[in-house]
Amino acid sequence: MQTFFLAPTGFGVGLTSISLGLVGALERAGLKVGFFKPIAQPHAGDLGPERSSELIARTHGLESPRPLALSEVERMLGDGQLDELLEQIINLYQQAAQDKDVVIVEGMVPTRHASYAARVNFHLAKSLDAEVILVSAPEDEPLNELADRIEIQAQLFGGPQDPKVLGVIINKVRDASGVEAFAERLRELSPLLRTDAFRLLGCMPWQAELNAPRTKDVADLLGARVLNAGDYEQRRMLQIVLCARAVANTVQLLKPGVLVVTPGDRDDIILAASLAAMNGVPLAGLLLCSDFPPDTRIMELCRGALQGGLPVLTVSTGSYDTATNLNRLNKEIPVDDRERAERVADFVAGHLDYEWLRARCGEPREVRLSPPAFRYQLVRRAQAANKRIVLPEGSEPRTVQAAAICQARGIARCVLLAKPEDVQAVAKAHGIDLPAGLEILDPDLIRERYVAPMVELRKSKGLNAPMAVAQLEDTVMLGTMMLALDEVDGLVSGAIHTTANTIRPALQLIKTAPGYKLVSSVFFMLLPDQVVVYGDCAVNPDPNAEELAEIALQSAESAQAFGIEPRVAMLSYSTGDSGSGADVEKVREATRLARTARPDLPLDGPLQYDAAAIASVGRQKAPDSPVAGRATVFVFPDLNTGNTTYKAVQRSANCVSVGPMLQGLRKPVNDLSRGALVDDIVYTIALTAIQAATKD
Repeated sequence: MQTFFLAPTGFGVGLTSISLGLVGALERAGLKVGFFKPIAQPHAGDLGPERSSELIARTHGLESPRPLALSEVERMLGDGQLDELLEQIINLYQQAAQDKDVVIVEGMVPTRHASYAARVNFHLAKSLDAEVILVSAPEDEPLNELADRIEIQAQLFGGPQDPKVLGVIINKVRDASGVEAFAERLRELSPLLRTDAFRLLGCMPWQAELNAPRTKDVADLLGARVLNAGDYEQRRMLQIVLCARAVANTVQLLKPGVLVVTPGDRDDIILAASLAAMNGVPLAGLLLCSDFPPDTRIMELCRGALQGGLPVLTVSTGSYDTATNLNRLNKEIPVDDRERAERVADFVAGHLDYEWLRARCGEPREVRLSPPAFRYQLVRRAQAANKRIVLPEGSEPRTVQAAAICQARGIARCVLLAKPEDVQAVAKAHGIDLPAGLEILDPDLIRERYVAPMVELRKSKGLNAPMAVAQLEDTVMLGTMMLALDEVDGLVSGAIHTTANTIRPALQLIKTAPGYKLVSSVFFMLLPDQVVVYGDCAVNPDPNAEELAEIALQSAESAQAFGIEPRVAMLSYSTGDSGSGADVEKVREATRLARTARPDLPLDGPLQYDAAAIASVGRQKAPDSPVAGRATVFVFPDLNTGNTTYKAVQRSANCVSVGPMLQGLRKPVNDLSRGALVDDIVYTIALTAIQAATKD
């Protein structure tokens, strides 16, 4: 068992962010991670659960023991009961450490009211036999003073001569020369960091976007009255603009993510902001101050903007006090802001030396891919694949933004099928920066060259040139032809098209891969503590035994390709020999055929879902099964069962699903939900790129 104790060197170092990222980094390394915050330190206004523990639970699915209340800790310290306090904490720690490879323990933050935090952290680290990682952040100070501060804190825990003091993580680096240059200068100034005994384990550049609160959070923290909620739970405040100037001089400030602050009687500014919103600029919102109610006639003119999602808030304070209050807002991540917490966790994890940390932990047990680890692997493997992916819905806003992200991060070389001026208009309206290298192809200019190849591919079906021209008006068909001719490596569609619109051209032009007779699908279900595979939930309505066996083998291969150790459960309403009937017999025969084809594959059936997924039920109902209670691939007997189950799990358990990913085609084509978020599209593009790499 390994224990890492995170000890902050001061207030405001972003300790919770580092905890989120470190847990994610170690999960990516295949370790089973626990988290423990021994002592709660609520911020002003915190009324719910302890923030760090709750964010870890919601982001990584790790439940941890309830921290001790700060008032109780202070009472025990005041009564000289340090030993009794440590015994209580060790007992809680044992709960957090059960069945884990490594536990992250978050120490106390020194504040004006908790000047004793460093002493308590020292005793905690020693009592838990933990290895200490300092967490620091540069303040407005020379770099040599930061180096001195780190060295002083290291000495408090025993200094470099103590092998339990591992190193430091630096957060919030705002250095114009970049974190690499910053780290090098810090090493030059710190004798401690020039030794092998104390390491710089991570350096996090400052990212303003990661500190952007939702407009809802701004309303809550200011105690603002909400005149129009709109999209205030989704929009984020990237910048505050206090509008006291004339409208003509204000227009250029109305950008995505801007919170417009103006007195409630500035009808001109209210109208300008509303016009910007109606023109597609996603402002963070409109905050009306000075206790002037907006004119109802003006608000009626702004109805289109309000219905389009523009949040409008009002406060009684004047402009100066409102601006002051905004700048004093608590920047901590709210416990219900899972999107921001996940982004912070991924960002921090990407800047940690997790390979060294993994080596420090020793060899992990069997890998259970967590959702953050799965997403991280998708991105990294897609970057390595360097594939060209066509997006037929080229001017759809979410698709344009996802393509820009993928291009900028090197996830894929994206090709948008759309008129360039349409894409430019969408980008301008939504504040999207189109990176260099992002391809935009006008379908009208390239369509003609695919007519003859398409006629050749479909001549057995009687297709002629006029028919081909008509079918190629559909950009999905056009993109599929590009894929059929190896001009691109994969295709992603479905944000505004049905599944049938996406799949039908692939079935007509791409065909099945060698050795396969059918095309099926899988969803990657991102459950709280691991990722599992569901198949087939999107394509085949009622497969026979032979087809079901093929779906099982395809799904196992897909799981393996994405880092999930396949243990295949052939699902039914009956487990083992307990039931009979045509439906059960189909699953039983499919299990036999799949085992014959792949005797090396852990596969069993028929199994009920609970027997496949829950260890205690599996031991009771199928004690000799190699799969029961620990399945990672769930094969449903028909589309009705599979589609219903995946949607029920997705919605009822608030579980993210990635897919459907089509399998069995010669080349990768993947469908999107029409309600897909930008991140969903990004991950589907990454998934498609990886599929393309596995087919090379």
